Amino acid sequence: MPLPNIPGYNRLTKTHKYSAAGIAAAGAAAIAFAVVPGGDAGAKTTAQDLPNKPVALTSQKADAQAHHEALAKQSALAAKQAKDEAAKKAAAKKAAAEAAAKKAADEAAAKKAAEAKAAKERAAKQAASRSATRIETVAAEKKTYPDNLDGWIRESLDIMKEKGIPGSYEGIHRNIIRESGGNPRAINNWDINAQNGVPSKGLLQVIAPTFQAYHVDGTSWDPYDPVANITAACNYAADRYGSMDNVNGPY
Repeated sequence: MPLPNIPGYNRLTKTHKYSAAGIAAAGAAAIAFAVVPGGDAGAKTTAQDLPNKPVALTSQKADAQAHHEALAKQSALAAKQAKDEAAKKAAAKKAAAEAAAKKAADEAAAKKAAEAKAAKERAAKQAASRSATRIETVAAEKKTYPDNLDGWIRESLDIMKEKGIPGSYEGIHRNIIRESGGNPRAINNWDINAQNGVPSKGLLQVIAPTFQAYHVDGTSWDPYDPVANITAACNYAADRYGSMDNVNGPY
């Protein structure tokens, strides 16, 4: 190999000479490689045709950034979908709970209404039963009277007491004996009343207009009925004289 044409080369040490020669050879090889890469004498390459490494790195960084943003968007979308699904499930659960609560409330109200109706029906039945019992008791306990003058007077006195009409057993009995002798079918066909066409009738000899005017509810409308005759006569005597007890003659 020819020695390099380097000023002062001959004064360099052997080691320095070898180094300089190596550097020169390496430089020549680099130039030759740049001019004819791959040993192709027909191809020409310039420095501008070499790959731009910084541009490649920037492109990779942009791709990585875009990939990161895409992943972030996917993650956000997945989170939103999960949140929406959770909200949907919560709404469905709430609706189911409200429906169950309403159903329970409706069932409770229906049960309460049924119980109230049953209680009302029981109360009505019990009231009807008590009423029937009272009627039966009253019927069983209804006072009976003998079908004679004593019984007629006593029954009339009980009616008079209920209606607030004054009178005593003695006063009624005394006037009956004087007026009819105790004959409920007695009639006077000779006095002035008879002459006027309204004869006195019954135990206490009551004329028809007086009987009708002083008739007492709950008694017969027959003037010959003993109880009806006594009660109407005592009602008339109470109005005119204060009581049958105050009558001691024709009235």
